[in-house]
Amino acid sequence: MELIDQHTKKIMEECKVRARDAGLTFDDETLEYIVTNKDLIELSPKVMIPTLYDYWVNDVEVLKGHGKYKLYPSNPYETVINSRPAISYYNDNNPDWMNIMIFYHVLGHIDFFQNNVMFEKTWNDDFVGQALADKRHIASLRSEHGRWLDYALEFSRSIDNLVGYYNDLTPHFTPVDRDISPQFAYYFDEFLQKVEKLSSHELFSEVERYNNSRDDGNDVDESLFFSSVKAKYPEFIAHYEKYLTEERNGNVSIVEFIRDNSPFLRQDKNGWIKTVMETVRTTGLYFEPQIRTKIINEGWASYWHDKLFCLDDRIKGHEVAYAKINAGVTSVDRIGLNPYAIGLRLIHYVEELADRGKLDFQFQKIADSEMRHDYDKATGDGNDAIFELRRKFSDFTLINSFVDQSFVDEHDLFVSGRRFDPQRNKYIYYIKSRNGEDYKQMLIDSLYHPPKIEVEVNLTDDTNLYLTHQFEGKQLYRDYIAGTLLGIEYMWGGQVRLETTEIVEKKSGSDDKKPKKEYRKVLYTMKNRKIFKKYL
Repeated sequence: MELIDQHTKKIMEECKVRARDAGLTFDDETLEYIVTNKDLIELSPKVMIPTLYDYWVNDVEVLKGHGKYKLYPSNPYETVINSRPAISYYNDNNPDWMNIMIFYHVLGHIDFFQNNVMFEKTWNDDFVGQALADKRHIASLRSEHGRWLDYALEFSRSIDNLVGYYNDLTPHFTPVDRDISPQFAYYFDEFLQKVEKLSSHELFSEVERYNNSRDDGNDVDESLFFSSVKAKYPEFIAHYEKYLTEERNGNVSIVEFIRDNSPFLRQDKNGWIKTVMETVRTTGLYFEPQIRTKIINEGWASYWHDKLFCLDDRIKGHEVAYAKINAGVTSVDRIGLNPYAIGLRLIHYVEELADRGKLDFQFQKIADSEMRHDYDKATGDGNDAIFELRRKFSDFTLINSFVDQSFVDEHDLFVSGRRFDPQRNKYIYYIKSRNGEDYKQMLIDSLYHPPKIEVEVNLTDDTNLYLTHQFEGKQLYRDYIAGTLLGIEYMWGGQVRLETTEIVEKKSGSDDKKPKKEYRKVLYTMKNRKIFKKYL
């Protein structure tokens, strides 16, 4: 692995100038490395961070990568990581014209990393430098604690998808100088709507009462206002105090709660495990936004490499080769999901909608299909709209907002199904649905969505950690439950209970060919490294 030569760096700097002229914004400093396929195989298990801490699973993945490469050799074009400065890797056999296309693609990624709000908590971080410090610390702990260090790493990594990404991100978006106190916020946002369940009319009347008390421009006397509230709702104070308790204890992830409250980790001899857990947690948090923006991020980079390279005079003589490579990257898979293809087409789709004024509320009110098809206000707002996408959207919000029947019809998309053909002794794929809602749901189901598991503080003590899984239609992967709870039991120092919901197939009659689904509450208990299961 080595830095690109001055000739190639000059090409990259020229690409930066053109990308900025098109509206992209990113830091001046970037690092570009030339790598071999062997380098990429060894970097991939470390998520392309060369300074990431050493772990035995990484060595296993490297061996697997070498085995796969022998059978299916391939040459990835590039990889870029969200660091300061941004680091990107390029295959050692790319010609100059291909590097120009790839540089535009990489600059699209860097622009996304440094401007999308999902990455806001990473904008000022030197993660590569922090990872190097963590790596050295992990190495020193390994020399001191031996295999126990790897146990702590493995147990922490088994729950590194429960790091509370949104809990950690939310305070970043909350203004410090809020114009309303927490008690007022709870009263209007939680108590009236979720506890008392007031009608809209009643709620607006209470808001009006609050606003009238501020007509003189002064702050409301909180004690005076809530004296009338207590007279009307005597239970308010009890609900508010319970809310504050839950807010203090519930706004932390499983990893944080164990780190801060485990009686086992409170012992001086085990305190070093806390630093291991924090390393795993911060590493997991750093990569959470990338997992949640795969489609829009790749679509954004593909949009700009196509737009900028096609306008670049250096494409001359390479149009056919470029078209072949670009089609291979951004073509729609008939079976499966290509994030480059869907992301690119959604960005083009939003750009077109904005250019024609179809994002306005006036258009949304039109029901006639012909009028909707012909509607065109020629606003020219498409460029602004896609930059707003880049700033505020994730994969879920992009798909949920803009995948509709028109998008599915325009690109001839469909949901595929699979059935077994006993005559041919093989599976056959078929078109299951062309409905826009079905296609949207298929995309949403493919997104990263870790389970929501919380600590029941009232049922937890030094000898028992009680966890509840909020069932959202998908059950936990049962093969992983025992191993994960074993690790949590070790780090808590006592038994662990997990309350969840499982889907049980049940036939209602002898003539039923298709079993019906039944949802049953289940309690798993891990005690003394043995797991017990009980239906509730």
